[in-house]
Amino acid sequence: MTRLRIKLALFNLSSKVAFTVLFLLFMPWLIERINLIQVDTDLIQKREKVIDLISKTGIEPFEVSDSSNIFGSYNILKEEFVSLERIDLQENANYIDVTKRIIEGDEIEYRVLHYSFLVDGKMYLLEVGKSLESILHTKRNIKIVMLVFLVFIIIITFLTDLQYTRVLLKPLDKITKKLRRISDPSTFDKIPVKTSTSDFYKLDTAMSEMMTHIDELFRKEKEITVNISHELLTPVSVLRSKLENLLMQQNLPDEISVKIEESLKTLHRLQSLINSLLLIARIESRQYARNESVSIKEVIKEIAEELEVIAEDKGVRIKVESEIDYMFERANRSLIFSMFYNVVNNAVKNTSAEGTVIISTGYVKNIPTLIISDNGRGMTKEEMSTLFSRFKTRLDTGSNNTGIGLAIAKSIADFHAISISVTSEINQGTIFSFTFPEFS
Repeated sequence: MTRLRIKLALFNLSSKVAFTVLFLLFMPWLIERINLIQVDTDLIQKREKVIDLISKTGIEPFEVSDSSNIFGSYNILKEEFVSLERIDLQENANYIDVTKRIIEGDEIEYRVLHYSFLVDGKMYLLEVGKSLESILHTKRNIKIVMLVFLVFIIIITFLTDLQYTRVLLKPLDKITKKLRRISDPSTFDKIPVKTSTSDFYKLDTAMSEMMTHIDELFRKEKEITVNISHELLTPVSVLRSKLENLLMQQNLPDEISVKIEESLKTLHRLQSLINSLLLIARIESRQYARNESVSIKEVIKEIAEELEVIAEDKGVRIKVESEIDYMFERANRSLIFSMFYNVVNNAVKNTSAEGTVIISTGYVKNIPTLIISDNGRGMTKEEMSTLFSRFKTRLDTGSNNTGIGLAIAKSIADFHAISISVTSEINQGTIFSFTFPEFS
């Protein structure tokens, strides 16, 4: 994806290139016209100088005694010439044309100004000429200068446009950075971005208002979740207590005992679900303190030991590869434990016998990372899309899980600004990568 300021600069560049192309198409004609105008102006100026000289010195110095009655002068390179001839024409001549002249045996094409005038009753024809070869040489030089100038202008304007758009769009960059940094609407930086562009000011204001509104909606949702959960816990506890008392009665029929035990299991699952919802609500409302330094190596070691029995029952091996220990500052240890526990437990459950779950720590691109991988059955793209959604269980698990464990893990990760990425392939396994924001 191309950034907006690059697009603006490229648009400006393309418009300048288009203008330059049009200019280059007309440039030969334009240069020729300009050059001819300049040459004709020079010829007229030289004519005026000659006329002025004749008016001061008279015509005698320019009259010749030979039979040709022609005075001629040209420079050594034959680029210019001036000729003066007495003629018998009665009409005045004053025009410019292109003609060929033979000078010292060389035929040269000139642009010539013809001008006739009277002196002492005699008609004289003055001709001032300039070689077309020198005109073409000047024309080429003008073309080169103009092309270099155009290229220089295009480069300079492109760089200035790029710099200007960078400065112009700086407020937009600040707004996008504010959006990237937030993990919760309540953490959005509502300090207005300094800008003189009304569009960016309106965008920043609208974003702040939207985040405030979303935060209010989230707060109400969390309050509702907490209130409902609290209200549900009391009747669930009462009902569970009554069922346990019934189960303790003597001479209770076996059929009734089985039904009571099934009901107790359902109530236990309901109670766990309510507690999980409360946990997520408290995490998202930031009711937990983050004032501990957590050794990641110790946490994963405890998790591996706690799940070892479950893994052995399934014939799954948990392998810990944590040669480097590092401390995660400003964290909540119990939440960090729960986050990794849920993911490792999920990996064990979805790995077949003789499979392996590997927990490794290290650095990926110099960033501290913990990776939990398994060679289990993997997930489809559809399952991946709802991986961290609440109550989205895998359709073929055959378990009573609510699918809230990974949702809890994601809430804890967001609470600690930990980034989670997941890759998975069917029948190949799944890899969870946890990237930590800061270590000491």
